[in-house]
Amino acid sequence: MDFMIPAEIVDYLDELDAFIEREIKPLQQQDDNERFFDHRREWARTDYEAGGLPRQEWEALLREARRRADAAGHLRFTLPSEFGGRNGSALATAIIREHLAAKGLGLHNDLQNESSIVGSFPWALMLRDFGTEAQKKAYIPGLLDGTLGFAVGLTEPEHGSDATWMETSAVRDGAGWRITGEKMWNSRVHNADFDFIFARTSGNKGDAKGITCFIVPTDAPGFNIEEYYWTFNMPTDHARVSLDNVFIEDAAILGKEGEGLKVAQHFVHENRIRQAASSLGAAQYCINESVAYANRRKPFGKALSTNQAIQWPLVELHTEAAMLRTFIRQTAWEMDRMSKVEVAVQLSDKVSMCNYRANRLVCQAADQAIQVHGGMGYSRHLPFEHIYRHHRRYRITEGSEEIQIRKVAAHLFGFINKSGGKKASRHIPDIAAQVGP
Repeated sequence: MDFMIPAEIVDYLDELDAFIEREIKPLQQQDDNERFFDHRREWARTDYEAGGLPRQEWEALLREARRRADAAGHLRFTLPSEFGGRNGSALATAIIREHLAAKGLGLHNDLQNESSIVGSFPWALMLRDFGTEAQKKAYIPGLLDGTLGFAVGLTEPEHGSDATWMETSAVRDGAGWRITGEKMWNSRVHNADFDFIFARTSGNKGDAKGITCFIVPTDAPGFNIEEYYWTFNMPTDHARVSLDNVFIEDAAILGKEGEGLKVAQHFVHENRIRQAASSLGAAQYCINESVAYANRRKPFGKALSTNQAIQWPLVELHTEAAMLRTFIRQTAWEMDRMSKVEVAVQLSDKVSMCNYRANRLVCQAADQAIQVHGGMGYSRHLPFEHIYRHHRRYRITEGSEEIQIRKVAAHLFGFINKSGGKKASRHIPDIAAQVGP
């Protein structure tokens, strides 16, 4: 393995930086759009009178940024060329996501809404790999150009990390199915035309097989958004959804009947490595800003940076960031050399290591940045509290860190082996509570 960043990725980072300076920064600076990023950001983004949903002006600004990125050929970077993408590798995506997050808060990469000038399109790949030709034709074009919105209903009020115990069920009714149940943390459903609803169609609670993925129109009779949950990181688009005898035709099944968890797990490793890279970049931003401030700030006549109490915590964080950087890139590099099935068997423990350690690191780095910056660090006039609030959720979503650690333990202690998958006597869940895409 060559530990140098490939030249084409270095060149692309320069291309992205130029695009940000030319197109994105001016957009952020016009019409007082800075209110979405300065100390007013939580108020400016949140429509508290509409249940805490994102304000329409904020979502319109994100759409315009994505439109410009798409027109410039960046938004679909990770997608295959058949979808107008650049066949971006896992390694390239990890490096890019770290690079963008290390710039700090900005319109170029606002992960509160999972919005970036280099986007993620897991639903398109789900539809490509599991959808019928009719489904691909009906949904993929609108998904890619933003004219169709999609949400995912997996987690339930009583069942989070292990989806195999879900209580939402679908029973056959003639040429279709009747779905009844509830879903939690159904993110983005306020703008969704369709919701990928996972429901048990056969088998027993706890069985991995017997769960089916349905493409459910959000305007279907019996589909109701009950409430939006206000979170640590506002605004919110995380809904509790109920399905009361919702009728769906057979043609709405995505993938094979009873094999819906294969659909749900299709993009989990790619999401986890991207998330790890973003957390690493944000952590490095917090570290860099703290070092600069410690050199600049001079209480009692000398720079803060001369104090070991300031130096040592930042050295520890900087060291872990350096080690994680190498490990994340190595893991992404290995992912590019395997099929999805091979990644699930050979690399899922490494992906989990990267994910939970990076997500924990950024919370520690943001907390330390608040401490180093004192009262201003605690205020919303600096971005560290926002970074902490956003990335704290990553320790729960895409698999809580406990689930990630359990995944690593399953490999380490032989409950999952590198040649044959899981031991028959053990079930290691790998589906997480869902907040975000």
